[in-house]
Amino acid sequence: MPINEENKTKKNMVRIVTLSDTTTLKGVLRFKETLCVRGKFSGTINADQGALIVDKGALVEADEITVTSLTVHGKVVAPVRASDKIDLYTGAEVHGDLVAGRLRIADGVFFEGKCSMIDDNKEDVEIFSRPIPEIKAELQSGN
Repeated sequence: MPINEENKTKKNMVRIVTLSDTTTLKGVLRFKETLCVRGKFSGTINADQGALIVDKGALVEADEITVTSLTVHGKVVAPVRASDKIDLYTGAEVHGDLVAGRLRIADGVFFEGKCSMIDDNKEDVEIFSRPIPEIKAELQSGN
């Protein structure tokens, strides 16, 4: 394989670091790619450019979680801010307020907290294809 093609393949690969089911970790986690927790973690997670996966049987208790995306199959006890999305799958248990751009909650999820949606797209969007004064003028003229 030519070097350029090999580099393209490496760039598109997602690296996932996994904390095994026998791992118990306390402290502050910072990462930029993807972290999968299969064991127990307590502390703070600050990964505003990273994705967090909480696997089935895992427990994450945190003062705060800041990530790009969060996927939960296990248990999370923390307030979460995800700039992109949060996915809660069947069997997940979440205790804490959620702030995200997108939120999906499957059937069979236990969720206790408040949800807030964020919109980082600050661009104004025109909801009408024509300007409002033009539409009003047409309605007034009866055409």
